[in-house]
Amino acid sequence: MTSSSSSSCPYLDTINRTLLDFDFEPSCSITLESSPHIYGCLVCGKFFRGKGKQTPAYTHSVEEGHCVYVHLTKGTFWCLPDGYEIDKTEPSLQDIRLALHPTFTKHQIQTLDTQKELVRDLFGRRYLPGYVGLNNLNKTDYLNCVVQALGHVRPLRDFFLLAPNDDNVTVGNNGAAASNDAAAAGSTNGKRKMTTPSSLSTTTIPYEEFSPIAKCFSLLLRNMWSPHRFKSNVDPHMLVQAVSVASNKRYHVGQQAEAGEFLSWLLHQLHVGVGGSVVRPSKKKKKKKNRKGGGSIVHETFMGNVEMTTVVTRRKRRGDQAALAMLNEGGRDAVTMHDNNNNNSEVAAFDEDDDDRAGSDDEDTMERKRQKREILKSLADETIIDEEETVTETQFLQLTLDIPEKPLFKDDDGGLVIPQEPLVNVLRKFDGVSFSDVLAMHQQTTESKEDGTIVSKKRRYKLKTLPNYLILHLSRFKRNGFFVEKNPTIVMFPVKNFDLSSYVFPEGGRKEVPTEDQVRAMSTKELKKLLVDYGRGDVANNAIEKNELLQHCLDFVSTSLPDLLADKYDLVANITHDIPAEVGREGTKHNPLEEGSYRCHVQHKATGQWYEMQDLEVTETMPQLIGVSESYLLIFERKGAVLRNT
Repeated sequence: MTSSSSSSCPYLDTINRTLLDFDFEPSCSITLESSPHIYGCLVCGKFFRGKGKQTPAYTHSVEEGHCVYVHLTKGTFWCLPDGYEIDKTEPSLQDIRLALHPTFTKHQIQTLDTQKELVRDLFGRRYLPGYVGLNNLNKTDYLNCVVQALGHVRPLRDFFLLAPNDDNVTVGNNGAAASNDAAAAGSTNGKRKMTTPSSLSTTTIPYEEFSPIAKCFSLLLRNMWSPHRFKSNVDPHMLVQAVSVASNKRYHVGQQAEAGEFLSWLLHQLHVGVGGSVVRPSKKKKKKKNRKGGGSIVHETFMGNVEMTTVVTRRKRRGDQAALAMLNEGGRDAVTMHDNNNNNSEVAAFDEDDDDRAGSDDEDTMERKRQKREILKSLADETIIDEEETVTETQFLQLTLDIPEKPLFKDDDGGLVIPQEPLVNVLRKFDGVSFSDVLAMHQQTTESKEDGTIVSKKRRYKLKTLPNYLILHLSRFKRNGFFVEKNPTIVMFPVKNFDLSSYVFPEGGRKEVPTEDQVRAMSTKELKKLLVDYGRGDVANNAIEKNELLQHCLDFVSTSLPDLLADKYDLVANITHDIPAEVGREGTKHNPLEEGSYRCHVQHKATGQWYEMQDLEVTETMPQLIGVSESYLLIFERKGAVLRNT
């Protein structure tokens, strides 16, 4: 069948936009198969395979008289059964094109956080792009909250919003994305790329090679931030399906899961899905420093370094053989030891000429042998303590914090007395001094009947560098052989200016902010190095004269650099877990994880207003209520952090 191009179609007035929903997986409603050639009927909103004769789409157009279709992958419009493509420049179809495949320019992304105006959907409902509800597909609220939180981490959000526009997505040290048409400092072979300092390997991959999870995550974020939606909420159906397949139904519809574990799993999948490399740890027992993985936007945004000191203590009974060898090491020399009265007594070592026959010993010999047996028994029962200390440096994407145990006493109604704990007390695990030797954490004890060896392990953590976006996971759930328990302790934390400088121990000491005189005395090379070291390489390369470069450095040193070196953070997103009032009462048997629900708090940067999101509900809230909620996941942003595309 030949296809002819037509500038206009007489059936465009039959399109019913109120029935269109492109959030679902593109699969044929007749054959239930998924293929690259799925067409959506713009009259009834159903999906069909193919457009040739004997295909479900062609049959539907003949039987129902629905003539206008859109290719769900390519975004082209077709008229069936005539079989011609409708002109791409048709103005009446541009809103459908934007609703099907939302796209963003760099200028639009720069204005996302300053947008204050509400937009309307087809039904007249007003919504704020980026702050829309996500449909709960039966216990998928943990996924909705994690996506809402990650959707407001600006470097990660900007990367996935821009990724479909670029033929090649370049991931560098600061997570910057560069494309053929992107504004950058230099050009190579006609392709302009953003110049960025790189301590990790740089990966350039096309968007078509992204993993299914990365593509679905990008599409979901674009739908959340799109001002051209036909409805004011978003359905995460495609991402839920991709997650279920990739996790082998570990995270599946109808199964509640821990948001902290899912966030860790999702970040790894996104890292690998956009071209990041996977580095498996070495099998060597003593390893001073792990290798760094390949660069990706996930690692560049969330990865920090921590030094872990492991002290392994072995307590072992000396044993009869070792005690006998110790006594015989001196031959006929005396062996000195402390008796029960702490008095020194000298006893000769075993004499080869001693007569062991009955009745052949005098009183002195019998006393000497008795003391020998006591010494031998005392040495054999002595505990030998051997400590081995190993220091390793590794990377992390999130820090897991252990909350103090809940109290044992109940209130008058049989419920728990919920205590409160400041976040600074919970962070003592990473103060570089305290050891974690709780049995449930890292202590390993084994007993052997032969030698009575007891092995215990304790660890101490010292933060070396913190990322621009820090994820804190408050471990609230504990599993045993019978049920799941939740720790309801409220962890109080500041929403702004959270100072972590006392928990960071950088190598070589903390850097100081250079003075104005020191900056003015720098050469052009030193000025550029100052900007490049902190991710402002684009500003350094765009400066033409030294006076312009000097002014950029002075502004940077006086405004952004002090906050960067101070390790102060502001809250970006907060995920909480709530359980019904009757769960946890005395005499009731409930699973707090299965019967609870998740909520997410995010802030609108332009107005400073905080929003609470729980599935489809989006309401305003006060920051005072956020700090006293049962927080489960916290995402902080470093003050003065270098953002992409700024």
